[in-house]
Amino acid sequence: MDRQELRRRSDQVFELAGRQLKHLVTHHPETFPSFTTHGKWTHQREGWTNWCEGFLGGQLWQVYIYTGDPWFRQQAEHYSRLVEHRQYDTTVHDLGFIFWPTWKSWYDLTGDEKINQVVVQAGRTLAKRFQEKGSYICSFEGEHSLYIDIMSNIGLVFYAAQQTGDENLWRIARKHCMTTRRYLLRGDGSTAHEGIFDLQSGCFLRQQTRQGWRDDSSWARGQSWAINGFSEAFGYTQDRVFLDTAERLADFYIERTPESGIPPNDWEEPEPQLPCESSAAAITASGMWRLANQTLDPQRCKVYRRCTFSILDTLTTPNFLAVDRPGWEGILLHGIYHLPQNTGVDESMIWGDYFLLESLNSILQEETSIPKSAKAQKN
Repeated sequence: MDRQELRRRSDQVFELAGRQLKHLVTHHPETFPSFTTHGKWTHQREGWTNWCEGFLGGQLWQVYIYTGDPWFRQQAEHYSRLVEHRQYDTTVHDLGFIFWPTWKSWYDLTGDEKINQVVVQAGRTLAKRFQEKGSYICSFEGEHSLYIDIMSNIGLVFYAAQQTGDENLWRIARKHCMTTRRYLLRGDGSTAHEGIFDLQSGCFLRQQTRQGWRDDSSWARGQSWAINGFSEAFGYTQDRVFLDTAERLADFYIERTPESGIPPNDWEEPEPQLPCESSAAAITASGMWRLANQTLDPQRCKVYRRCTFSILDTLTTPNFLAVDRPGWEGILLHGIYHLPQNTGVDESMIWGDYFLLESLNSILQEETSIPKSAKAQKN
């Protein structure tokens, strides 16, 4: 895609997103859907393990950034405030997913230190899940469990450490990354979904999966979370170990994925019932673009940029956008939430929609100028 085509496609995506989001917040106010069922959002209010509450507010911020429409900013602020109390929530490992799309986006637009303190507190809270024996932040499954997903939340702890100068927070974030790298990253560059540890000794016991094909297989969304997370860890630390890890993860994704850029739910499943998991692709587009700007290898930069554009070129077609699906409430088609449980299969995912918008905004703000960018609207 050239710049003109990227702009044209983005206009279509954000027009669709604006329409879908207005319908959602008007007809189902203050609910936090995660996935659709037959194209209709499955609505819920806050739940203990609901990790998706930041992605709706995050989408509202992304549409505001693109359009400058004050209605979207008003709604984005409202939905951000709805999750404010969770800055103290010690029961989940997903605070990055909740506060990065919402309060961090808000702070980036305003520079308001009171807003920033909410983000910092969320990072401090997430760090409380750190297990000294084993050296990892544990998942909501329990103190014995390490999820690959947490790599896409660990940036919140790095950020809190950076903002406060707290060396212990920095230690926690770095140790978590190193433990994840050692026990969930395999020699071929693939990742395991979950690691199980012995609580008495802190020793690693085994890898297993919750949403992939089997324990030793390669679940695509986990790979996407890891690409994002290790790239972000390098951004904070400039530690080449994390850059090398992110590159290995990205190389595996590219080698195993069709030219469309869209992976199956699990690369190892011999005969997958569905060929595409669009939400993993949208997440990867975000991480791959950042990694393209970080790598020290000019050839890798070209490969990662090409992968990013291949993904977005595919996702912004009618085959993946709900532009010709009357009554469909999401934005991005053909996502998968939990295949083993047959939950949210071939549907829209709230995080897939968010990362599609976030990726397009990130590229456009770097590659082109947005005349009426919300970033210039500080008030």
